[in-house]
Amino acid sequence: IIEEFFEKMSFGVEIEIPPQKDAVLSIEIQAEEPQILIGQGGETLVEIQHLLKLILRKKITEEFYLDLDINDYKKKKIDYLKKLAREVAEDVALTKKEKELAPMPAYERRIVHLELAGRTDVVSESVGEGMERRVVIKPCP
Repeated sequence: IIEEFFEKMSFGVEIEIPPQKDAVLSIEIQAEEPQILIGQGGETLVEIQHLLKLILRKKITEEFYLDLDINDYKKKKIDYLKKLAREVAEDVALTKKEKELAPMPAYERRIVHLELAGRTDVVSESVGEGMERRVVIKPCP
């Protein structure tokens, strides 16, 4: 089904499906032109993942979560967000001044919050509405 999906889109891709963990179906794609499939800020990747889940839901009866990654984009993004969170938290802890990160989707904000959850010197919270929602990192009182 996944191969057919990408063939119909006229994209030559290599597909790897690692062993399933819990109810997570991971699909790792290697593409020659990943930027087209990923899109700006990963928007196209999210939409492709959504479409694939709708298609697969017709064939897979049990509940599952689909995790699609193209050329390790998500993995690299997660590593970047964790590093950013740690660096900004260190700066906030030193200067005692809050810092606001750029707007980001919910799953990216969640990565930042989880990365900082164990810290006792800073706290993080999401502020703003819709597409302008962002993480603010503040020193603990």
